Amino acid sequence: MSITFKNVAHTYNEGSPFSYAALKNINLNIPEGKVTAVIGETGSGKTTLVQHLNALLLPSEGELEVLGKNIVAKEKPKNLKALRKQVGLVFQFPEYQLFEETIAKDIAFGPKNFGASEEEALEVVKKVINVVGLDESYLERSPFDLSGGQKRRIAIAGILAMDPGVLVLDEPTAGLDPQGAKDMMELFLRMNREFHKTVLIVTHDMEHVLHYCDEVIVVKDGQIEKQCDVKEFFRSVALLKELRINPPAIIRLREELIAQGFHIASSILDLDELAQAVAKEVRSHE
Repeated sequence: MSITFKNVAHTYNEGSPFSYAALKNINLNIPEGKVTAVIGETGSGKTTLVQHLNALLLPSEGELEVLGKNIVAKEKPKNLKALRKQVGLVFQFPEYQLFEETIAKDIAFGPKNFGASEEEALEVVKKVINVVGLDESYLERSPFDLSGGQKRRIAIAGILAMDPGVLVLDEPTAGLDPQGAKDMMELFLRMNREFHKTVLIVTHDMEHVLHYCDEVIVVKDGQIEKQCDVKEFFRSVALLKELRINPPAIIRLREELIAQGFHIASSILDLDELAQAVAKEVRSHE
């Protein structure tokens, strides 16, 4: 089942002098089983958009259908607990989601809250700690003694422990070093490919969008500016300029070569393919 927004609007501080329309008439279908990037400038409405998926925010107007459950404007959804089990949201700063004295208790909190016994919760904890690339030696440590990247893994483990169908990540690599960011993105890709999770990633990193995502949703001024396949999105340099998006390095290199007179297809998005195209062009002039 996909996720559908129908004429959704969200206004903060509605009815007050400080009211602000963060989302305006959103109509959107997010496909199931894909890794989808949600991009746009700071303040465009990206985070507001994804916080509707588990009813952390409710629409001021319109409605959503999320995995068969309806969220209607200004109405608290029925079966809210079940919805939040199906849609796991990981905030940009994972320390906001960590609160227990040990990592084991923190990860077990969700399953126990949904009725798992102590023994059942512990089995889940042991499973997901390995999924996120840590081991059982961490379980009795305090989550607050960890590095930023490790905290993020524990926050994600706590969400995975509830086995959601949809994983929503808000700037998940912010503040991580390049290797940490790469490891994190590969973890999300594994969640999608191996565990069949629908993954939504709010991000500013176009390298990650190109290399790890299937779809792109562009949010601009509280509205959906563009939704398309990743390859289609990065083929249009004019669109990237219009949206003031700095392209990934491979596209910048490709466009510089074209500007220097090389005849290279604008569809090339892979370094090896680009190298072959340049070699072919050089050979043709020998």
